[in-house]
Amino acid sequence: MKILFSPSETKIAGGEETSFDKNSFIFPELYEKRMEIVKQYNEFILNAPKEELIKLFGTKKEDVLEQYSKDIFKTSTMKVIQRYDGVAFDYLEYSKLAKNEQDYIDENVIIFSNLFGALKAGDAGLPDYKLKQGETFNGLKIEKFYNDSFSKALDEYLKDEDIIDLRAGFYEKFYKIEKPYTTMKFIKDGKVVSHWAKAYRGIILKLIARSNIKTIDELMNMQIENLKIEEIKKQKLKTEIVYSII
Repeated sequence: MKILFSPSETKIAGGEETSFDKNSFIFPELYEKRMEIVKQYNEFILNAPKEELIKLFGTKKEDVLEQYSKDIFKTSTMKVIQRYDGVAFDYLEYSKLAKNEQDYIDENVIIFSNLFGALKAGDAGLPDYKLKQGETFNGLKIEKFYNDSFSKALDEYLKDEDIIDLRAGFYEKFYKIEKPYTTMKFIKDGKVVSHWAKAYRGIILKLIARSNIKTIDELMNMQIENLKIEEIKKQKLKTEIVYSII
């Protein structure tokens, strides 16, 4: 079982006083390819005028601009799952999970960074970076770059796994799943919800880890408080579970 997950624009600061290298992330054979994007980002933030940094980071706050316009190769690093903050990660409560539950997430969750691409939750060495969702630099199409460069490796990595796709729509551009997979939609009063969708992705990931879910069949039998399955839609490779928030 592998779970695909979105990152968060909000990060936890700090970490270990060590930089990242080839052994920091999944797919070490593609490290130099990954660095093509990261090195261009670093060069950009070190030299771009303030107006362009405001657009790239999505903020005008002086302290934030100063914090994130420093050399990313000299920035403290942290385990991927511990770096990200935000609604889904708040509800996941990774730090409160038992060791075996954390190990499950470290090994089975793939988070799609909009700068570093596909990362295992347990990968060590992710720096504190900032890149507003959908923004870019040097005219790069980052999502296309990672889709073109990493899809073959991801296909091989996931070929024997059941897949749950809990990504937000934007991050589907980084990798198109080419085998049967399951996704989820959350509705309240007949309408798709945004904030609660993020929250329930975190809640469901926590329950999956606690229940040590290994197959889609086990997932379907998992009870989730305040959620009711309204419909299960099947379209080509995708099976979508539609949950109603009670």
